[in-house]
Amino acid sequence: MIATRFSVGLHILIIVASDPPGGATSLRLAASIGTNPVVVRRIAGQLSRAGLISVQRGPGGASLTRSAEAISLRDVWRAIHPAPEAMLRVHRANAKAEPLGQRIPPLLRQRFDAAEASMLNDLGRTSLAELLAQAQEMPQAAD
Repeated sequence: MIATRFSVGLHILIIVASDPPGGATSLRLAASIGTNPVVVRRIAGQLSRAGLISVQRGPGGASLTRSAEAISLRDVWRAIHPAPEAMLRVHRANAKAEPLGQRIPPLLRQRFDAAEASMLNDLGRTSLAELLAQAQEMPQAAD
């Protein structure tokens, strides 16, 4: 199931990539995202375990472990979702259903698996640096 952890992870990485060393503290990140610092620390821990960021306790903040060009969105997805899981779930087949009804769930699973693979391939073609550049070029949001 797709949750907001992926977008929060990307938000964290974009800010970490744009801030000076030590500037991306959990308080700063939480204020930017609009969430609790505990949520930021939990997701930052996942990013750290995946080798995408280094986190210093206290005022040290976080820093990227490699260039933003070398981090793909698929890398971030896998950091947040380390165990393969179905993004699109399918209901169970009903053994008592007619033959057509029994074939629908496996058919949907095939299609959904293909869509998920396509999404992961697309994420692999986009770097964190590209997202950062796009975010910096976007017009300021109106209040």
